[in-house]
Amino acid sequence: MAQLICGVGDIVISNRPEDSIKTFALGSCVAVIFYAPELKIAGMAHVALPDSTVNVRKAEQKPGYFADTAISHLIRKLKGMGIKKNGQIWIKLAGGANMLDRNGQFSIGKRNVLAIRKHLWRFKLGAIAEDVGFNYSRTVSVCVNNGKIVITSPGRSPKVL
Repeated sequence: MAQLICGVGDIVISNRPEDSIKTFALGSCVAVIFYAPELKIAGMAHVALPDSTVNVRKAEQKPGYFADTAISHLIRKLKGMGIKKNGQIWIKLAGGANMLDRNGQFSIGKRNVLAIRKHLWRFKLGAIAEDVGFNYSRTVSVCVNNGKIVITSPGRSPKVL
């Protein structure tokens, strides 16, 4: 089994059933996971910020870094792999915690989640499950063969999303 790592701002897609895709230590960042059960295709983006207008150059280099560019890039790539319609995929979200901003002044995690939802809606898509918010980090993995998503957090039992 090959474990593909999805770092901050990365987008990783696989259609090899023996693969899993994993991202580590999501704080305010959000993992956006797409899965096509019939085709056994999984995709993950590790989104760090809600809006690419703050750094257009970075968005060009790492489209997964921003919610707006990550969603459109993931959809384009998945369609290129044979997904013809929205009904062939499901989407799940994990992360978006409020880690360091105790008074909620910036709320990057919440803003990331809201931006991702907004950009999914633009494509007439929505997440079927979410594990977002709170104040703890998450490590997330998805199995390409069956779409099983496991979330681990320090001091917590593993969770299947």
